[in-house]
Amino acid sequence: MMKTSRKVVIVGTGFVGTSIAYAMINQGITNELVLIDVNQEKAEGEALDLLDGMAWGEENIAVKSGDYTECADANLVVITAGINQKPGQSRLDLVQTNASIMRDIVRQIMESGFDGVLVIASNPVDILTYIAWQASGLPHNRVVGTGTTLDTTRFRKEIALKLEIDPRSVHGYVMGEHGDSEVAAWSHTTVGGKPILEIVEVDHRLTKDDLTIIAEKVKNAAYEIIDRKKATYYGIGMSTTRIVKAILNNEQAVLPISAYLAGQYGQKNIFTGVPAIVDENGVREIVELAITDEEQRLFNQSVSELKEVLSTVE
Repeated sequence: MMKTSRKVVIVGTGFVGTSIAYAMINQGITNELVLIDVNQEKAEGEALDLLDGMAWGEENIAVKSGDYTECADANLVVITAGINQKPGQSRLDLVQTNASIMRDIVRQIMESGFDGVLVIASNPVDILTYIAWQASGLPHNRVVGTGTTLDTTRFRKEIALKLEIDPRSVHGYVMGEHGDSEVAAWSHTTVGGKPILEIVEVDHRLTKDDLTIIAEKVKNAAYEIIDRKKATYYGIGMSTTRIVKAILNNEQAVLPISAYLAGQYGQKNIFTGVPAIVDENGVREIVELAITDEEQRLFNQSVSELKEVLSTVE
């Protein structure tokens, strides 16, 4: 995977795809960006619009629209295409239609000769990451879903708001499904290095009841946003860009992505959100935390729900 360029292809130029492109350009993390969409004029228009701001970006990045042949020499392809979640829908409600779309996209990507890393941002992300892996024939470490990266940023934000601190000083993870069965790993959540379960004993700003409220608020965050503006895209755009950056820079960063489990956390043959070390080849290894029995129970329940939905996909 040693390439002289840092070429990224984004498939899907809806709100999420263009938010990723915009964040990538502002952070200057690639030198070539190609946009693909079933509506080619839309992809062309987005590329032209992004180019208009290039003089103010961090780097001079070549941005254009294209077709799937552009994937042949790409380091990384991000897939955002699919139908969007509507008010009242869960992410899992999208599975049948988006599974078919995902297979078709991945087929065209692989026919180009692509040999890089796939990053999946389409929902339901855990299910579609599994389907993309199967359709691609790539090693499972080179297929990465955005997983609970966004949920984790929401988690840290809510804790930070409650304690009136910088969210970058909060460390912890949401695990399992990116969706209704996700699990807040409170046993491994710290603020400035201090376990949050110790903080609730001494800080009047945060109680055990607040932890439950925070976890629910994080889980329902997308529904609140969709009710108000019909879609979510800035948060997932920046979260996906963080994953892309870790891959392109070979960072060895620990991120809560959707990764393939092969016995970790007692689960096999499923992609779901867990902290993992991310490098230039995708997932270097999964970080297996010693979670509590209750967290393990909830995690198992989340995985079971994903596997049940996956078994229905045709």
